[in-house]
Amino acid sequence: MPPRIPTPDDFTTLTTTLPHTLHFPSPPESTTAILILLHGLGDTHAPFASFASAVNLPGVLAISVRGTARVPLLGVGQEGFHWGDDVLVDEDGGRLDFDPGFETAERLIMDRLIGEVLVGRCGWDVSDVMLFGFGQGGSLALGLASRLRVRPSPPPDTTQQQQAGTRKFKGAVSIGGPLPTSMVPTVSTREKSKTEVLLVQMGGESVQAVKREFEHVKVVNWARREVAMPKNREEMFPIMRFFADRLNSGWS
Repeated sequence: MPPRIPTPDDFTTLTTTLPHTLHFPSPPESTTAILILLHGLGDTHAPFASFASAVNLPGVLAISVRGTARVPLLGVGQEGFHWGDDVLVDEDGGRLDFDPGFETAERLIMDRLIGEVLVGRCGWDVSDVMLFGFGQGGSLALGLASRLRVRPSPPPDTTQQQQAGTRKFKGAVSIGGPLPTSMVPTVSTREKSKTEVLLVQMGGESVQAVKREFEHVKVVNWARREVAMPKNREEMFPIMRFFADRLNSGWS
């Protein structure tokens, strides 16, 4: 059976565990793909909900999700969240560790949001889902795509291709977020992930680490060195082109 168009009621079970904002295409019945947006460390899902609304991808239900834990020690009146299992500081440089572990975020997004709601309740497939993340959210997006290779098989009524281990997301974009080592499977005979990824504002070993784990990797670096969200049409264009290419790829 074809997938059912999700409604806001389908997501009510996630209200407290995974706060989110939904942006439906117009009309909602035109939905053919899902985009999950993951903010950076110390942010919330609200700016990414505005970003999704401004981009307004045709036929795409955008789900902006809030981080799974509150960032401690913020000033009075400030609120920010992160995706890690902890907030770890690099002892050598005194900076926050980019890989604090993401088990809780992986479980909530993969098992609850994608597995329980999108796949189980509405009949969509992981290959209908795109991921977009900034900073730590970008790291999580790459990590989820990496981990998908070794996650438990889907229910028996899914396709033989998926059961053979070629499950993949429709695409994943990371702005400035490297692939977390903790989310790379340790199986020595693992195949590369078939999720197509776009890396923005990344280079050197961060890019090579992704290329070792993914078959299809595109890299874009803007004229400015700053790792930030795109601020103009020129910076946004390669991201939109990647989205368009992935949406035009059909149901594969």
